[in-house]
Amino acid sequence: MRIGIITPAPPRSTHGNRITALRWAGILKRLGHRVTISQEYEGQRYDLLLALHARRSHAAIKRFNSEHPNSPVIVALTGTDLYRDIRKNKLAHNSLDIATRIVALQPKALEELKPRWRDKTRIIYQSAKRVSGNASPPFAKNSFTVCVAGHLRAVKDPFRTAMAARLLPPSSRIRILQIGRALTAAMEKRARAEVERNDRYQWLGEQSRSRTLRILSQCHVCVISSRLEGGANIMSEAIVASVPILASRVAGNVGILGRDYPGLFAAGDSKQLARLLLRAERDAKFLGELKSRVEKLSTVFDPAQEEKAWANLIGDLHLR
Repeated sequence: MRIGIITPAPPRSTHGNRITALRWAGILKRLGHRVTISQEYEGQRYDLLLALHARRSHAAIKRFNSEHPNSPVIVALTGTDLYRDIRKNKLAHNSLDIATRIVALQPKALEELKPRWRDKTRIIYQSAKRVSGNASPPFAKNSFTVCVAGHLRAVKDPFRTAMAARLLPPSSRIRILQIGRALTAAMEKRARAEVERNDRYQWLGEQSRSRTLRILSQCHVCVISSRLEGGANIMSEAIVASVPILASRVAGNVGILGRDYPGLFAAGDSKQLARLLLRAERDAKFLGELKSRVEKLSTVFDPAQEEKAWANLIGDLHLR
C-alpha cells in the first residue's frame, strides 16, 4: 500500500510531530508499505493518507478526500487539536468528519470527542526504545538531577521546573537540566537569564535524540510541565527508561499516568512542584513508588505493541 504521511513539521525538524511521523513511517515500512512524509498534499496517488494535526493539515486532508473519495484518511490528533482546536475550529471539525479513522495517543482523548468521532477513534500509544550506554549529566555526582526535555515554547511551560527550583531550601541537592531549542528569541533570552540567576539550573540547548535519551536515563526524575498535552514523546521515553515522572495534571498526562498517580501537580503551580521535587529527593519510599508506577506502564510502550496496533488499524481499513 502507498501511504502518505502529512505533518506540519518540516524536514530535519526535531518537533514532536516530525519525530512521531518518522517513527510511524518506520513502522509502516516494516509492515510492508511504501511511505512518503510531506508537509502538504500535492496530488500524489496514495492508497491512504495519514495526517498529523486536524487543523493544520486540513487543506491536505480536504484535497486528498476530494481527489480520492474512496481512499481512506487517518487523522492523528495532537494536543492542540484535542484541547484547543476541536473545541471551536471548523477546519479541525471538518478534518475529523472526513477521517475514516482517528488516532489518539492516550485514552482520555476520547472524552474530548463528539460521539460521531469517538466511534471511529483508535488509541495508539507512542512507543520508545530503551537506550544503551551512559551519558553522565553535567552536574556533580552527588546532585539529585532532574531532566526537563522539549523545545522551549509557551504551551510546554518550559521554565516551571526552574521556577520551582528557586523555592527549594539551600540544603537541597536538586539540579535542573533543561534540554531543547528555544523557538523564539524571547525564550532564548529567558533561558540564558535563568542560567545566570539560578545556580540549580543548566540549559543544554538542543541535543541529538540519542544524547537526550542517554542523559534522561541517568537522571533521577523527569518533569513534564505542559499546560496542554496530547501524549508527550518524552513521557513514553522516561517510562521505558524507568525514570520517575512528575507531571502537570492535564488530560494528556493523566490519560497515561492515571488519575491516582502520586507525582501529579497543578499546571503552573511552582510551589506544588517544588514540594514534589523535594519529596522525591528526600523520601526514598516516594521515589520508589513513582519508579514502580512508571515501570508497570512500560509494556504499554513496547514498540511491538505499537506496530501491532498499526497493523490492526491498516488491516481493518484494507478490508473495507
